[in-house]
Amino acid sequence: MSADREADRTGEDPSRYVWRPIETTDVAAWVRLIDAIEADQGTDDNSSEQGLLEEFDSPNQDFPRGSMGVWDGDRMVGCAVLVARSATNPLHESRQRGGVDPEYRGQGIGAGLLRWAERAVLPLHEERFPGQGLALNTGCPVDMEPAMALFQELGYQQIRWFYDMRVADLAGAVAELSPMPAPRGVVVRQFTSERSADARQVRNDSFRDHFDYTPMDLDSWRRFVEGSAFRPQYSVIAYDEVSGAPLGIVLAEEFEKHREVTGKRDLYVALVGTARAGRKRGIASALLGHVLRIAQADGFDTASLGVDADSPTGAPSVYQRLGFRPAKTWVAQRKLIKEAEGSASEGSALEGSAAEDAEG
Repeated sequence: MSADREADRTGEDPSRYVWRPIETTDVAAWVRLIDAIEADQGTDDNSSEQGLLEEFDSPNQDFPRGSMGVWDGDRMVGCAVLVARSATNPLHESRQRGGVDPEYRGQGIGAGLLRWAERAVLPLHEERFPGQGLALNTGCPVDMEPAMALFQELGYQQIRWFYDMRVADLAGAVAELSPMPAPRGVVVRQFTSERSADARQVRNDSFRDHFDYTPMDLDSWRRFVEGSAFRPQYSVIAYDEVSGAPLGIVLAEEFEKHREVTGKRDLYVALVGTARAGRKRGIASALLGHVLRIAQADGFDTASLGVDADSPTGAPSVYQRLGFRPAKTWVAQRKLIKEAEGSASEGSALEGSAAEDAEG
C-alpha cells in the first residue's frame, strides 16, 4: 500500500464523514479498505490484521498524531499514515501511505488526506530533527492517471520509478536456472538470530551508495526479522571463507494473507544486498538462485520483489535472468514541506524498494 491512489475532485463534501486517528481496534476495517484499493489497482500488498497491528509498535510511527482514518459509519473509506525515517539524507524524508475506497472517490477525501498529512508531519518532524529540512514522500502506480494528476495539482514532483517484479511460475523458472554455485572463497549460511547483526551490517553497507539511503536502525531491524512474515529458513548470508566477513544477503518473507486469498504460496524477497567488498562476484545471483530453489522445493508457487528501476548495480537485469518479470511500475512522488534552517535544501527522495542491491 502506498500513498493516495485516487484523484478527488469537487463533489460531495468530505467533511460529512468522520475523520479520526486509526486505533488498534480498527485493523479489520483497515484491511478491508486496503483490499478494496488493491483490487481496483491490480496490486497485492498482502496486508493482514496481524501485520497492521505490528505497525503500532513501530518507533517510527505515531498513530494518535500521525494517522487518519475516514469513516462512513463503521466502514473505513480512506486512510493516511505517516512513517518517519531514522536519519536525514540530507532532508528528513517522511513517508505517507494510504488511499481511498474506490466507491468513495471524487469527493475530496484523497486531497483532504494529503493536506492533513502535510500539516501533521511538521510537528512530528520537529521533534525528531529540529531545524532540519523536511519532505513528504509517497507514490502511486504510473497507470493511475487520476492519482498522478492529483499529486501534480498539489505540488508533488515525480522523482523515481520502481518495479514490482514477479516469477509467475516458480517451478518453471527454477527448472530453467543454470547452476549457480557460491563464488570461490564464499560460503553460504542460513539466517539465524546469532547472524542477524551480520545481515544488518551487509544491508547498511550495500545500500550506502543507493538512492535515498538511510541506515536501518536496530529497532527497525528487529521489527523486520522478528515480524510474523519473516522466514529465516528462506534467508541466507554469504561469508568470506577466510576472514569470516559477511558479504551478501537474501532475506525473505511470506504473507499468509496471500495464500488464503489466492491458494498459492508467494515468496517475497524483501532484501537483496551485497557488501561493497563482495560486488561483481556473482554473490547476489548465487544467493537468490539458492533461495528460489529451496522455496520451490518446499511448495512455493511464485516469487516477488520490488526494485529501483535505476538501481546503480543493475538489479532489474539480474532479477530478469533469474526469471522475474516486471508486473507493475510505481512512481515516487515528493513534496518539500520545510527547508533546513539557514539553507535551501535539496532532498534525496522516497525510500527505495528493499530488494534493489543485486549485482551480477
